[in-house]
Amino acid sequence: MIKIKKVQVHIQLLLITTLMCSINLNGQSYWDKVNDRESTLGLDQGYEDFKTSNFTLKLVRASQTVAGLSPTGEQFDFTPGERIEIRDKDSLYHLGDINLTLKKGQGNWESYSSAYQRKAVTPLKVSGTILAASDMSNTFPIRMPVKVKRYYQEDQGDLVLRYVISNISTENVEIGALGVPMIFNNILEGKSLDQAHADNVFFDPYIGMDAGYLEVKHLNGEGKVLLVIPEKNMPFEAYRPLLDDPTPRSIVFEGFHEWMSMSKSYAQNQWKGVQQWNPPTSMILKPGEEKEFALKFTLANDLRSISDRLSDHKMAVGVGIPGYVLPMDVKGSLFLKSHTAIESITVTPAGALTIKENKKLKNGFKKYDVTANKWGRARISIVYKDGKQQTIHYKCIKSEQDVVKDMGEFLTTEQWFDQKDDPFNRAPSVISYDYQAKRQQTQDSRVWIAGLSDEGGAGSWLAAMMKQYVQPDQGQVDKLTSFVHETLWGGIQYDTGKNKYGVKKSVFYYQPDSLPKNTYNDSINYNTWAAWDHKHANDPGRSYNYPHVTAAYWVQYRLARFHDNMIDKQSWEWYLKQSYHTAIAMTELAPYYAQFGQMEGTIFLELLLDLKREGLDTMATTLEAAMKKRADLWKSLNYPFGSEMPWDSTGQEEVFMWSDYFGYDQKADVTLNAILAYMPTMPHWAYNGNARRYWDFLYGGKLSRIERQIHHYGSALNAIPVLKAYQNSPDDLYLLRIGYGGRLGGIANITQDGFAPAAFHSFPSTLEIDYLSGDYGSGFFGYAVNSAAYLTHSSTFGWLAFGGNITKEGRKVEMILTTASKNQVFISAERLLVTLDAGSIHSVVYDTKRHVVKLYLSPGNEFTSHAYLRTNKDIKLDFMEEKGSYKIPLGKDKIEIEIAL
Repeated sequence: MIKIKKVQVHIQLLLITTLMCSINLNGQSYWDKVNDRESTLGLDQGYEDFKTSNFTLKLVRASQTVAGLSPTGEQFDFTPGERIEIRDKDSLYHLGDINLTLKKGQGNWESYSSAYQRKAVTPLKVSGTILAASDMSNTFPIRMPVKVKRYYQEDQGDLVLRYVISNISTENVEIGALGVPMIFNNILEGKSLDQAHADNVFFDPYIGMDAGYLEVKHLNGEGKVLLVIPEKNMPFEAYRPLLDDPTPRSIVFEGFHEWMSMSKSYAQNQWKGVQQWNPPTSMILKPGEEKEFALKFTLANDLRSISDRLSDHKMAVGVGIPGYVLPMDVKGSLFLKSHTAIESITVTPAGALTIKENKKLKNGFKKYDVTANKWGRARISIVYKDGKQQTIHYKCIKSEQDVVKDMGEFLTTEQWFDQKDDPFNRAPSVISYDYQAKRQQTQDSRVWIAGLSDEGGAGSWLAAMMKQYVQPDQGQVDKLTSFVHETLWGGIQYDTGKNKYGVKKSVFYYQPDSLPKNTYNDSINYNTWAAWDHKHANDPGRSYNYPHVTAAYWVQYRLARFHDNMIDKQSWEWYLKQSYHTAIAMTELAPYYAQFGQMEGTIFLELLLDLKREGLDTMATTLEAAMKKRADLWKSLNYPFGSEMPWDSTGQEEVFMWSDYFGYDQKADVTLNAILAYMPTMPHWAYNGNARRYWDFLYGGKLSRIERQIHHYGSALNAIPVLKAYQNSPDDLYLLRIGYGGRLGGIANITQDGFAPAAFHSFPSTLEIDYLSGDYGSGFFGYAVNSAAYLTHSSTFGWLAFGGNITKEGRKVEMILTTASKNQVFISAERLLVTLDAGSIHSVVYDTKRHVVKLYLSPGNEFTSHAYLRTNKDIKLDFMEEKGSYKIPLGKDKIEIEIAL
């Protein structure tokens, strides 16, 4: 069993040291190369400090760029001021810089940046509320046809960053791009996890034009939130990665971005042919004409008060229910609150959505009904009478049931690998797939991609397996059962010897001297660290591989246990015990990384609960003890979120679930707050509920780069603890909105024909799915086990449905479920969670006065003769009880079940 003390020392050392790693190039770190460059920011001339009632601002005297920005009375700096002495070189951006692309007359686009060739700016006289001002001409080329002046100004305690741009030429000048770099302290390199959570921030964009904003949050999810909002002529049109900043981008630094109010020149060139979030615009400045552009910096007290703070600044606020990934069979709601009346609402593409005014609420919100009509991205554009514009971004998908059905079909046909003479014994299996090339990915320099293990290789068969948990199909189950017995057990997983139940890192490997000539594709570069040989591929020491296999057996157990004659290869007990032995093997054969939270680690809790229900007490006791040792270690650490990576967003899932289970409430709260720091809610399907991840395109994608991933598997996995936290605190609608955004984000990127990609690319040069299946399956695990529909009431918005459609008549509220599984429903007012281990719920009616819930169960079929119903409350039904569930016979008609509370 685990030797906790020894491992704990290693873990704590890892948490302290891994963030301190930097990428090396020829023996010299990138930071060293940056540091060797000439200092040009003028730090030797000192700094200037300014205070408002809300902020302390520190400027570099020579450049008047921001060296520090803190809430008044706090030491915390939102900017990377701690690194300013190394980041004082040309081309390293700072808050206060500006980027412009200009066209003079009929000439060509030319780009200019205040960061490229630093020179001291010329200070301007200040008065009134202006704190500092400068003419920035010195830091731009002489040929630039415009002059830029920059002002830092106080506005009722907030800060305004204002630029005045004047056309000093004799011809019209078109501004084709205007961007302000958003430079905040998201550089994690050199930090322990404790330090990173104390010092660093993450920031998320709502690219929503005049209603857009940037939220900048502490990694720990606590403290004040910095909001960047439009002040004048600065709609949030686009969000561009600053790839020309030489600050080393890596797993410890996502990179910087800039807020763009105009982007036409990029749309015509660097982003040509890519559908942008908002229509690209430009502006003409006539000779002698000048224009102001301004952003405001303000503070929200905490994450939950962001919308209120925006409203305080007279910004339009939108809230979509159930979110902005909208299935076509769901009647969505959009609540809008603005300080000026709406002049027009349009939808792009035309007809993609139907939006219809419903009613005005007493609290200033106006309710609209929204339905999806056409698959794909859609944008609602709202023009207000004051001329300001708001855009709200939706992804329209098929019904959840159809999306999941299509995915299962694609996985078990297009991705079904049955090459009997495969030298790596991968048949039969569901293998990785290249959607662009329309072929199975049977070779890859990252051997795990083709090797059926790791997240990047196991992802496809894991998704296929979890699909059967949600929506079992006999033909698919037969294929996957053959995979379990012919490829998983004894192939991916050891079935004998000292490593029995251990899981290999990959069954595909690169060792050409041991295999026939021409086994490997000559066009693939196998001269990389990721091309493991046979020995390294067989290593069972990577703990993250074990949850996938545990989940596969667990699904087989559930299918054999609760469905009729669906699996006859082995008994349900055999699969349940296989799942148990795999979980225990993780702690014995992969103890080092097993001490971290695992992606899909929730499977171990699900397994434990089933072992208890089935009366396998010895196994349950052993598994619980092993998991408690891990949870006790997490309890002893301030931020137990390490992994193979220096910082991660997937361990939190399991850390929260076990902390919650063992009653470690303080650690559960710490974990939840950290999740909320990187998982926002905002009116944009790509960022709403999107848990931060920015390096896995390197390990599981086709287009390989450091880039914020849109609904990578972290979204649906992190939705598990967020929605569990909501069930614990059902008055906190904020949690439900975020959790459900992550849950539906888990299926948002599935194509019309059912291909499930690793994630969606956020760079405006791409804005498209990645074409490799990669590690998608971990996310679908999160979607599958988090299948509840929610019926809730909000004092702000009234009765709401997440995962269903509701109607209200008198004291009764009915919800017809629209989830793919329809096997779980949560009634928030009663804190009632109803789960079916087999069977499905057609609808639920809640009597608000009598506190009675009526469930209407769908008819059975040839594989489901009984429903198995259990709840989180002590209820009495007139049906036979079997191991904690009520066994309910299903017929040809719906069955009504009444639950009195």
